[in-house]
Amino acid sequence: MVLPRYILTFLFLLSACTPTPQPTQVMVNAYATSAATPWLAELYACAEKNNAAINISADSPDIFLRVGEPEMIASPVYQIDEVEILVVAHRENNLQSLTLAEVQDLFAQENPSGSAQIWVYPSAADMQRVFDQLVMQGRSVSSSAKIAVSVQNMSDVLKSDPAAIGILPRQSLTEDLREVFSAGRVPVLAVTKEEPQGMLGKLISCLQ
Repeated sequence: MVLPRYILTFLFLLSACTPTPQPTQVMVNAYATSAATPWLAELYACAEKNNAAINISADSPDIFLRVGEPEMIASPVYQIDEVEILVVAHRENNLQSLTLAEVQDLFAQENPSGSAQIWVYPSAADMQRVFDQLVMQGRSVSSSAKIAVSVQNMSDVLKSDPAAIGILPRQSLTEDLREVFSAGRVPVLAVTKEEPQGMLGKLISCLQ
């Protein structure tokens, strides 16, 4: 049976107006330490390319971004970049370039000479663990050191107090601050709960 032309036209218009089903967006839980927060931007960009949505959650994230290798590796770990760890002072501070031994003594002294105020991170923070491994090498940080709760907090303190001396990743160094020692470069890692498959695999590959 041949359909009238107006019916064919109607059916064509109807099919043209029907929306094309969009692929279901995959939700991925992610979290980053304060030191690894800059790499969240790359994760968001990778998610957008792959039709995924990132939900920031510290509760068992699918992807966890951190700086430096964990003491125990129980999950798959992938290097996505590297970062240089610096000892930094306010630009008005009299401290100049220091040796490893001088930095160790400075951070270990209970009462640092002059008006220096030492700032560190909580002992469990990835930045502090990296600093302890690369710089302190078994020596304890002074109990008189003050605690910065995040990289941003450390940066704010160093910028506001000429006597403050602390630890920052190089990308946080600004014109208000001066590098006095480089502890070296460490990997930026993406840690997953299990071997990444599907969308998780695509995101890890994109980050690398």
